[in-house]
Amino acid sequence: MEFRLLGAVSVATEAGDLALGPAKRRSLLAALLLRPNHPVPVQRLTEALWDDEPPPRARGVIQGHVSRLRTLLVAADAAMYGVELVTQGPAYLLRMPESLLDAHRFEELVALARGQRASADAVAMYEEALALWQGPALTGAHPSPVLQAAAQALEETRLASVERLAAGYGELGEHARAAALLRAEATAHPLRESLSAALVTALRRAGRRSEALDWFHRTRRLLADELGLDPGPELADAYVLALRGETDDPPHPAAPHPAAPVPAAPVPAPRAEAHPAHAGTTHSGTTHSGTTYPGTDLLPRAPRGFHGRAGEFTELSRAAAGEAPVCLVTGPAGVGKTAFVVQWAHRNRAAFPDGRLYADLRGFADTGEPSLLDVLREFLLALGVAPRRIPETANGAAALFRSLAADRQLLVVLDNVRESEQVRPLLPGGARCVTVVTSRYRLRGLIASDAARPLPVDVLGPDDGTALLSGVLGTERVHAEPVAARRLAELCGGLPLALRVVAARLADRPQVTLAAMAAELSDESRRLALLDVEDTGVGAALRLTLRHLPPAVAHHFAQLGRHPGTHVDQYSAAALAGTDPDTAESALERMRAAHLLTRCAADRWTPHDLVRLYARSLDADPEALPRVLDQCVATALAAARAAEPGDEACFAFPDGFRAPHTVREFGDRAAAMDWFAAERENLALAAEAASAAGLPDRAWRIVLALWPLVVWRARDGWTPLLQTALRAARTAGDPYAESRVLALLGWVLNEEGRTAEALACLEAAPPLAARAGDPSGEATALVNLSLAQAAAGDTDEAVHGCVRAADLARSAGDAHTERLALHHLARHRLTARDWRSALDTATAALALASAEPPDTPSASRVLLVMATGEALLGLGDEPEGIRRLDEAARAAEATGFDEGAVQALEALLRVTAGDGFRARHAAALERLATGDGTGAPGA
Repeated sequence: MEFRLLGAVSVATEAGDLALGPAKRRSLLAALLLRPNHPVPVQRLTEALWDDEPPPRARGVIQGHVSRLRTLLVAADAAMYGVELVTQGPAYLLRMPESLLDAHRFEELVALARGQRASADAVAMYEEALALWQGPALTGAHPSPVLQAAAQALEETRLASVERLAAGYGELGEHARAAALLRAEATAHPLRESLSAALVTALRRAGRRSEALDWFHRTRRLLADELGLDPGPELADAYVLALRGETDDPPHPAAPHPAAPVPAAPVPAPRAEAHPAHAGTTHSGTTHSGTTYPGTDLLPRAPRGFHGRAGEFTELSRAAAGEAPVCLVTGPAGVGKTAFVVQWAHRNRAAFPDGRLYADLRGFADTGEPSLLDVLREFLLALGVAPRRIPETANGAAALFRSLAADRQLLVVLDNVRESEQVRPLLPGGARCVTVVTSRYRLRGLIASDAARPLPVDVLGPDDGTALLSGVLGTERVHAEPVAARRLAELCGGLPLALRVVAARLADRPQVTLAAMAAELSDESRRLALLDVEDTGVGAALRLTLRHLPPAVAHHFAQLGRHPGTHVDQYSAAALAGTDPDTAESALERMRAAHLLTRCAADRWTPHDLVRLYARSLDADPEALPRVLDQCVATALAAARAAEPGDEACFAFPDGFRAPHTVREFGDRAAAMDWFAAERENLALAAEAASAAGLPDRAWRIVLALWPLVVWRARDGWTPLLQTALRAARTAGDPYAESRVLALLGWVLNEEGRTAEALACLEAAPPLAARAGDPSGEATALVNLSLAQAAAGDTDEAVHGCVRAADLARSAGDAHTERLALHHLARHRLTARDWRSALDTATAALALASAEPPDTPSASRVLLVMATGEALLGLGDEPEGIRRLDEAARAAEATGFDEGAVQALEALLRVTAGDGFRARHAAALERLATGDGTGAPGA
């Protein structure tokens, strides 16, 4: 199996390319492939599928396309290749080995080629990389701005590789071959001067001087006509050499020293005039002749091996412009705030001729914080104040510092600040002074009181993380294992401190490969220990952060390590810590302010991977996990009640149930279904954790409570999770649980087309339910068994099973299950073309649902309305039949019932194949068939 972006967006299999369908679906696949193994939010997918304002039901369109892609991948046995399209909260994630993606293989080959010393080896790798291209990138996808930008980035990498391949040909003396390659690309990209310059050079070296001159003049005219520009230096130099008729390049002159870096955005310009002297002070920043000399400098040395942060440098320079700005650089422990600020300060030394002051306030250190007077004394001494003239009180020293800074152009860096109060007395206040503060906390007080401009610093991306490793280990060692280097960056979570510790370990062990180190770090039980060396490391940094939190907040943090999921809300945090949701939410926000957590949704928080591992290493209440598992059970049951009002509870609470302080409330079905979708992965992880902890009675309940979402998204990859629940039910020795899980698992298997496996599960379920004294469960299992029997062609047995199920449910007083049995009985009669019996049965089932709110129809009601529409069409009542099917499709679309919308459309297409019907009802069919405009899944 191969996924392709370098050309038409496609999926190649041994049986041929998958039929991906419309451009919107290809666009969705492209957006997922551009971020493989990373969750892609629905908002990002929406931007990829539509140019401007998306339709009101864009989420439904996306869900429909995701459902269809899953079906295609399952049919192609994608799981055999390690490929899986999963839902992860409000996002979708395409899990896959990146080696199956042509764009990944291209980038990997290009990276390898760059690291080759031998030209022949580099040429071979570039040729192999470029051979992967089969046309313009992302062909066939919708040309949204997001995807166009991605395609242009890929194309830029391709063109740069073409130029490097041509250079490699030149180094091997194959100038004609280089010219042929470059001519094709220069013709396609006539305004790209680097291509034209390379082509002129290749033609000259090949002895084709007249062609080289002709190509130059052609490019010059195009630049003038299209852009009003003259050729740049590179193209002009190539022309001069062609004019001279030289086939060999002249020797290169010695490279000049690089110019000093220019600030990314303006900061106050240095002054040339002298400052008036203050009593008792000296000032050496400027002489009377106007020549400027560097002022005092307390900055630490510039960090070695610094990489990345180009965007942050620009933002900090912008924030530093203006009158007496205070710039607040925040981020988690180990993210490199100090290194970033010190690097920026060194790059911009010339902008602060009167001095660069620095103080480490040690807000998160073991050694204690320096006193305010100590910091001010150091600043005043640096500014030339005689020791005997420094005031003895902090207030007096602060006043003198402000007075001295008033007319100067200073940079003041206040590092490792714990609270806003530490900063305020140290602000210089001069109109041309810039203060930069770093902190692990957000310091909202400083923003409120002194208009501090916040600049958050996040972890490094894979490229910058790999570059940091190269800076310590050398490019040759890193380029030899590019995939392992990226894996190390991922395992370190992009945290510069972790990356530097890993680099230090590798530098000390030159015989160890990067792949071997990545394998060691993959063991979560050892990762934090491997990321500490001597007194430096991730664990040490997090320990200091935690030490300065209030005890109640630290207690909540320690319990988070027992949470089995990827994110936490205030209810689960309260269950873990044994508190209430309000207290837990306050603690979570304090942790967020300390950059221990990030807020991933309105009421959900998530820790960095290394923070999660650190929390797991702490001592926690042994009852924390059982409490949060019971909170999952209670909340999932509440959501199921809201999603399917009137339905029986699918189980009772287990023995020893620990009732949570508060259970989340759901106002309507939509809120419940949104919660199920957002918490699906967390609930799956909770079920696995329950099984591992010897609590199988919790494990199967957590999975079974998801049944409303399973019904809503039948073909959404539920089988592995339901098999986990089945193992837990059998471990618990509970026939009730086993029958319920088998009934749901068998139904899912039947929906996936795995009829034989479905029958095996469903035939075992009714006897188990009867043994457990569960007539409703027995009826449900019989209904699901009838579906598999019908799929196997045994309609008579299917009808008999549904009749028996309806009788069982009626005897038990279970109207909901009786309606379910009648609904499927109607479906079987539709299959048999017994239109009148089908209509009567569906109508009777709808009567049982009369109390259901019509504005929020359940999946069952939608399907029943659909059944009545099909029966009416079969009886010849076309206007009423299409009205019912249209009603069902609209209801399914409005509630996000993807499968229902698809089935309604398929029903119309199946029973209305005649041209006469299509002509009479073209408008309705057009509305149902247009996925983009209405939210119905694309077909």
